Amino acid sequence: MLRKIPLRNILFLDIETVPEAASYDDLSEEARELWELKSRYRRKEEYTAAEYYENAGIWAEFGKIICISAGYFTGSGKQREFRIRSFTGEEEGLLRDFGGLLEEHFSSSGKMLCAHNGKEFDFPYLARRMLIHGIPLPPSLNLFGKKPWEIPHLDTMELWKFGDFKHYTSLRLMAHVLGIPSPKDDIDGSMVRDVYYEEQDLDRITQYCERDVVTVAQVFLRLRNEGLLTEDQIIRVQS
Repeated sequence: MLRKIPLRNILFLDIETVPEAASYDDLSEEARELWELKSRYRRKEEYTAAEYYENAGIWAEFGKIICISAGYFTGSGKQREFRIRSFTGEEEGLLRDFGGLLEEHFSSSGKMLCAHNGKEFDFPYLARRMLIHGIPLPPSLNLFGKKPWEIPHLDTMELWKFGDFKHYTSLRLMAHVLGIPSPKDDIDGSMVRDVYYEEQDLDRITQYCERDVVTVAQVFLRLRNEGLLTEDQIIRVQS
């Protein structure tokens, strides 16, 4: 069935998130109380709410998106290209710009979004942050009233589960077992918060996010038993 989906109909994406404030001390008294309640089940008695705040980026209620990278296929055969574009900057602006891309190019019937663990993280996170900023949800993120088979989302981790609901596989591990060359990343997801707030190096984060999008696309190709992208087929488009 995967091979029946035209590659040009799929937008591959990845997001990078950080805590909405630089530190726990920057939160209001009410936000601190709510954070303590929200994070309690994860941190248990091992950390205080203040100590655990560096992990706040995983929750849309306490985090924000600092980068969205998206890639799509054009052409076919020897003319095949994978074009990548990134959205960065102030969160409301990047969400509006990305929403505009979805509205214009990926909202019609047959168009789909694809991310690794996207159904659990990227897609709901995007929708929640858009609503927080008062941005209307594009059709591809608005799931209200839709039947499961009407939701235009693909998830490479879910595809790898083959019905095994307890199974979690990282993107890096999937790439490894599928024989996909992995670039030497100088950061990983656990470092994004420090690179953003301490080093203030958004370009470094963007490059990391774009590499993940390429890997998601490569994994999807392998799941279809198709040839991988070559470096010269990957085109980075300036926003």
